Amino acid sequence: MKKRIILVTGGQRSGKSLFAERMAKSLSASPVYMATAHVEDEEFRERVRIHQERRGPEWTTIEEEKYLSRHTVEGRVVLVDCCTLWLTNFFSEASPLSLIEAEFDRLTAQEATFIFVTGEIGLGGTSANEVQRRFTDLLGAFNQYVAQRADEVYLLVSGLSIKLKG
Repeated sequence: MKKRIILVTGGQRSGKSLFAERMAKSLSASPVYMATAHVEDEEFRERVRIHQERRGPEWTTIEEEKYLSRHTVEGRVVLVDCCTLWLTNFFSEASPLSLIEAEFDRLTAQEATFIFVTGEIGLGGTSANEVQRRFTDLLGAFNQYVAQRADEVYLLVSGLSIKLKG
């Protein structure tokens, strides 16, 4: 298997996770799902449960909040959902962007097909909140980093996909 990187981006509730799941299933009968979320409340736990039920038992699920590269996924189709929450887990660290970029590089050094889901949160204007602006800037920079290395990039809007690269 040749290494392949695919980025799926879009706004909240745009259909990006479902699109990425369908793509992963079309590429493998037994894909890997890397869940990066840190679940802190019941509403979010319910969202996770719905995602899990939708995927089904053929998926191998790895729950990993930060260090995805410590898992060997050679030769597999791997869906990482999502970069937005993954970056959140590095946000309080010194130099979060360089940390997550290095972790991305270590993970994608493996020969596998990677599908990364990320939020496109910078389309709504500039926030008055300094922390939100900083996070938006960091995610925008990380999304660009991933997109530059990706073989294919898709944008989801209202459940419809637009291929931007590849």
